[in-house]
Amino acid sequence: MLRLLQIEFIKLWNNRSSKVLITAYFVLLLCIALIATINFDFGQVHFQVAEQGIFNFPYIWHFNTYVAGWLKLFLAIVIVSMTANEYSNKTIKQNLIDGLSKWEFIYSKFLIVLSFAAISTVFVFIVSLILGLIYSDYNEISIIFSDLEYLLAYFVKLTGFFSFCLFLGMLIKRSAFALGFLVLWQILEGIFYLVIRSQSDSDTASAITRFFPLNAMSNLIKEPGSRLSAVRTVASQIGETITKDYSVHWYEIAIVLGWTALFVYWSYALLKRRDL
Repeated sequence: MLRLLQIEFIKLWNNRSSKVLITAYFVLLLCIALIATINFDFGQVHFQVAEQGIFNFPYIWHFNTYVAGWLKLFLAIVIVSMTANEYSNKTIKQNLIDGLSKWEFIYSKFLIVLSFAAISTVFVFIVSLILGLIYSDYNEISIIFSDLEYLLAYFVKLTGFFSFCLFLGMLIKRSAFALGFLVLWQILEGIFYLVIRSQSDSDTASAITRFFPLNAMSNLIKEPGSRLSAVRTVASQIGETITKDYSVHWYEIAIVLGWTALFVYWSYALLKRRDL
């Protein structure tokens, strides 16, 4: 396993574009901390984002994993490009000639997927912990380390998404087209939802489309904005009641893990059938 990881990290290290994208990704994750410095002054009214409770424990685990999830496209580009370049640069053929089996080749790519997801999760954990210790109104140990299931959901979400990108890179073999197909698939899932909803209702449409890959990954971490007390106060003043379920459910994790296994298997099946 270490040998396979070493091979992949050497490839990444020698690719300038990959280094730039990976660096940009982690720099942007650090920029979550800059949200705390945002201030608005309207006459006598002073508004600071950090004072609204977004960095309170345990809410910060939900908020930061949700925000960090939007940045995953940077690493997705790296994975798609890394996979597609194996074909354009003929390195995949050379790896197989040098004794790497087709399964070991796919396994090495999946190890990179797991590595990116794990490193990103640990990074978000550290950044969130530091921000929470600085800005949170609640610093009891039991509160600090509650709701950590959002970090698990974040790890599973990244693993599933990057595995999808790995599959697209293997399927299409051109990074630009693979990324374009990724965007197209997202649009198609939205269209399917609207079609199903037009024939039934929103609950039925949501129940069916929760099994779609990108929608399943999105459902792991729901939007956290409506959890804020300020938002709920405004909602109650206009006669609205927010009853949304923000929990991370085991079956949602199971769906994404199922898609992850399928994407890895399909990637291997594609490589196995191709004549290189």
